[in-house]
Amino acid sequence: MQIADKKVVSVTYTLKLDNESGNTLEEVKQDAPLQFLYGSGNLLPKFEENLSGLNPGDTFTFKLNSEEAYGEASDDKVVDVPKEVFIVDGKLDEKLLQVGNTVPMMDKNGNRLNGTVAEIKDEAVVMDFNHPLAGDALFFTGAVTEVRDATEEELSHGHVHQHGAGGCEDCGDDGGCGGGCH
Repeated sequence: MQIADKKVVSVTYTLKLDNESGNTLEEVKQDAPLQFLYGSGNLLPKFEENLSGLNPGDTFTFKLNSEEAYGEASDDKVVDVPKEVFIVDGKLDEKLLQVGNTVPMMDKNGNRLNGTVAEIKDEAVVMDFNHPLAGDALFFTGAVTEVRDATEEELSHGHVHQHGAGGCEDCGDDGGCGGGCH
C-alpha cells in the first residue's frame, strides 16, 4: 500500500544537521517508529511530500533547506517579557529563569508556545520564540515500515491513536479524544 492522504504511515529515520555527515539530531528506530496520519498537516509539509508514493520497505534520503523546515530565525521572535510574568505565588522562579531553559508559555490568544531564555535583565527576561532548528537545513535518511488505512476515529481526530504506545493514552472515558492526544 502506497503512502497517500488518509493513510497511517510508520517510518524510522535518522535526522542530521545540514547533510549526511552533519551532527545527528534524532534517531527513530524500529521499536518505536514515527507514526502519523499522512496529509493531516501535523508534520512539515516538505517532509510528507518527500514520502509521497513510497511503500513499506522503501528507503528515503532527502534534505530540507531551512525555508522548507522551520524557516529562518527572526529577530521579531525575540522579545522582552516582564519579569512579573514569571512570578508564581509571589515569588520569582529563579530555577526556571536560567539562560538556555525552555519555558512553556501562552500568547495573548491562548496559543501554547515554547520560549528559550536568552538573557535575564533587571526588569525583563529576553525570550526567544524561534523554533530551535530555525535557520537550519535538515537531512533525513530512513525507511517506511508500514502503511495502513486510517480508522474513522483517527480521521475525525486528525491524528494517529497509538493506545499503549505513548500515543493517545489521555483520551476520555468515552473513547474520544480528551485533548491529551498529540
